[in-house]
Amino acid sequence: MKLDRLLGILTFLLQKDRVTAPFLAEKFEVNRRTIGRDIDALCQAGIPVVTHQGTGGGISIAECFKLDKSVLTAGELSGIIAALKGIGSVSEQTQIERTLDKLGANSDAVVSLHEPVVIDLASHYKGQLTPKIETIKQAILDNRLIDFDYFYEKGESKRRIEPYFVIFQWTSWYVFGFCLERMDWRLFKLNRLWNLVTCDKRFSVRDIPPEKRDFGGHLTDDIKLVALFDKSVKHILIETYGLDCYYEAAEGLYFEVGFTNKDYMVSWLLGFGSNVKVFEPADIVNEIQNTAKNILSRYS
Repeated sequence: MKLDRLLGILTFLLQKDRVTAPFLAEKFEVNRRTIGRDIDALCQAGIPVVTHQGTGGGISIAECFKLDKSVLTAGELSGIIAALKGIGSVSEQTQIERTLDKLGANSDAVVSLHEPVVIDLASHYKGQLTPKIETIKQAILDNRLIDFDYFYEKGESKRRIEPYFVIFQWTSWYVFGFCLERMDWRLFKLNRLWNLVTCDKRFSVRDIPPEKRDFGGHLTDDIKLVALFDKSVKHILIETYGLDCYYEAAEGLYFEVGFTNKDYMVSWLLGFGSNVKVFEPADIVNEIQNTAKNILSRYS
């Protein structure tokens, strides 16, 4: 149908800076003359489609064009608004507010700005987090290197990286980039990253290997924890690992789960105090025993 094709062409033009008539003709299995008529129809509908001649030419939408909300469904707008409000919780508010104002500018808007889903990505560290995110975002857009001090379990070091993405994952914010010290791709947690400086030096964008784009790919649950928890902490187990993470017995809740990060798991288990007994693995049992002895010695 012509209408479906027009919407498809409009979608391509919104997603890409510029496309060619042969590209559209191939995608929609029509000839170039039909594409030309479709472009004329879009222009008549008030969408400013511009044709560029010569080498590097093609078809694009004028940069000043503002997409009318009527093109989007209420559900699509609702998702956009929720996402914008979530990003707004850790970003400078001015740009987010301007965008929200545009989405809700008309009294006949198809969806209210009252979005029932609240996404707050901020934390106790928002005061330090927001400027870091803004600085890194601008460095990514400008293809500029960044320098920072990084604090981790092995100590601290100065790093210079080519930044590519700011990522929210595993309840924390990270910058993903190519580390010039390690000459490899790395994730750096923003809360461990300080004295951030944008360098004058620019970098040439690298192709990111597909396996490096799987930011959680190196996390494998290949170590099994076996423990017995008191029934009073059932809600915490469910909150963290879901309903099926344990089975109930007279003596308590038997719990088995795979994990990767030993330090995190030990810290998590110690938070339960005497409400947990660990059976496996042996090295975690030993570490908890030693920690308990050290705590007791401090108070004896």
